[in-house]
Amino acid sequence: MSSEAAVSAAIPPELSGMVRSTRFADGVATIVADASGLGKAAGAQLERELQEAVGAVEGVDEVRVALMADKVQRQIIVVGSGKGGVGKSTLTTNLAVALAREGKKVGVVDADIYGPSQPLLLGTTNEKVRAEGQTLIPTQSGFGVKVLSMGQLIEAGKAIAWRGPMVGQALSQLMEADWGDTELLIVDLPPGTGDVQLTMLQKFKPAGAVVVSTPQDLALIDATRAIDLFRQAEVPIVGLVENMAGYLCPECGAVSDPFGQGGTEAAAKSLDVPFLGRVPLAMEIRVASDTGRPPAATDTEHGPHFAGIAAHLARFLGTVKG
Repeated sequence: MSSEAAVSAAIPPELSGMVRSTRFADGVATIVADASGLGKAAGAQLERELQEAVGAVEGVDEVRVALMADKVQRQIIVVGSGKGGVGKSTLTTNLAVALAREGKKVGVVDADIYGPSQPLLLGTTNEKVRAEGQTLIPTQSGFGVKVLSMGQLIEAGKAIAWRGPMVGQALSQLMEADWGDTELLIVDLPPGTGDVQLTMLQKFKPAGAVVVSTPQDLALIDATRAIDLFRQAEVPIVGLVENMAGYLCPECGAVSDPFGQGGTEAAAKSLDVPFLGRVPLAMEIRVASDTGRPPAATDTEHGPHFAGIAAHLARFLGTVKG
């Protein structure tokens, strides 16, 4: 067997499908491999395995591995609100899960640096984040969604007292992590229009923004401010979502509207942005969220609320991509 044939034969069968070419000359084996869809860590592992396998061949003094990969066309959607307490994080989680169920490769970035909640919502509270050098490796949740959050990097319950530059640096680490073949990042922004929002809009150029509000006037005023910020940054508004829209009493079955009714849809019309749908104020959603079981992962009563909003987002992403 020639030395070049021996090099080819030494490549493990499970890796041979990734190898595009091999060459051997003057003791140097050169291997070109396709690493498309692999993250940095997986790509480095592929390189090591090829070097070890081929390096054992008699006559091979050096192994050079060239990894080729198609650049992932990754879209970014931010989920924002003008004020806290309107269910923005819960919507982010469930949109990601609903899209993952439809086959989308989705990641969630918990950009609410001071009040991270995605680890709880996605059931990854006890999962520690790994790193390769300075690059973070996202955690894979049990719902087909990758996630990165400051809540996984600091001690539970510990306050984060950082100024703007540190917050911007933390956001960049989360966004620039090894997301591998993830096609879509959904970013859970903190409430308001501060440093994190400005860093995100200026540095990472989202494809669109989903804005969440309750029907009450106070929340809608703040949601309008968020929409204005996105428009100033020339980020397209995917649409408005009305959360906590009506409460069905589990005891008597009566429906009430503690936060008002239809205000978000009316605001969407007046602001000339799409209305994406409503999510009710329901005990089942609260309990499922607190226990890391997103309703969108099921076809039970409340899953379809999120699936419908996710379908609007998927259509938007299709128009942007196309």
